Amino acid sequence: MALTTQDHSTGSYPEDSADIIPVLDLTPLNEPVPDAAAQAALAAELRDALTEVGFFFIVNHGVAASTIEHMFDEARRIHALPQEVKDSIPMGKVVGGYLGMGGGTSYASDIAGPVRKPNQNEAFFCHRYGYHTQNQFPPLAGFAESCEMYIDQLIALGSRMLPILALSLDLPPDYFAPHFDEPSVSLRMSHYPPMDYDDNEWGLAPHTDSSVFTFLPANDVPGLEIRPAGYDWIAPPQMAGSYLVNSGDMLKRWTNNVYLSTAHRARNLSAGDRYAVPFFYGARDDALVDPVPTTVSAERPARHEPITYGDYQRWFLNRNYENVTGEKVGTFES
Repeated sequence: MALTTQDHSTGSYPEDSADIIPVLDLTPLNEPVPDAAAQAALAAELRDALTEVGFFFIVNHGVAASTIEHMFDEARRIHALPQEVKDSIPMGKVVGGYLGMGGGTSYASDIAGPVRKPNQNEAFFCHRYGYHTQNQFPPLAGFAESCEMYIDQLIALGSRMLPILALSLDLPPDYFAPHFDEPSVSLRMSHYPPMDYDDNEWGLAPHTDSSVFTFLPANDVPGLEIRPAGYDWIAPPQMAGSYLVNSGDMLKRWTNNVYLSTAHRARNLSAGDRYAVPFFYGARDDALVDPVPTTVSAERPARHEPITYGDYQRWFLNRNYENVTGEKVGTFES
């Protein structure tokens, strides 16, 4: 069976964005004995979300609210450090660490438009697996342990969703498992200070993510907007205790453009500081990303050449953070 995308009409979303972004209840993933019918229904909901919007909320996901709030507290702790301390643990080409204000520009995504300005946020990156060799942690008691504990929990969450992802594509539930035994993951702790933005200036310019899934916990300070294909920008509603999840470039390629990689952007227009802790979940570094068989047919031939997950991530990093990696790359060739 070949999967196809659904058509979108043009126009703007209605003001109530709560009716646009679906909510997936992950309770069927928490049962000790899998319920095949419930998991199939959840897979159908996931397929609809990823072909129509590219974003969805998850609830009953198994990560405690106190754990999520603790990670926001840790983000506040690291960004409250003196600048010279943060600058002493810089992010590098293969090393996790601190990225200063304006340290990245969204060159990897065409959606940003022809005028590119540095993104007005600072961030701390913590990686595991993939091509990253180590992390440079700040001198904060318990900080490294908190990051590693949270990464453990989010890897477990991503792993629990893989069978549903496979089922949504009419594949065996264990189809993706060999590609995610050592998933390439990154935790980003971002700080958006309150500021007045110039024209075409953003906390994070319009872009798409490079990963398979991005998990973004609910935020008390708004600032995120998304733009599904064919529609105007909308602000996702606030949903306490949830994660807002989006699919990225690699899942789009893996599904022959059947699943979306939807543009989003961020600015802090509040009077106070805004913090965000997105988690980027992807495949092992050497996983070959080739369109899955159910998304390819005579009517819909493969649209991308195979590429390893790590090779795409390295291109994405070099494209957006040339000043960090020291490597200049051009636009991506399929």
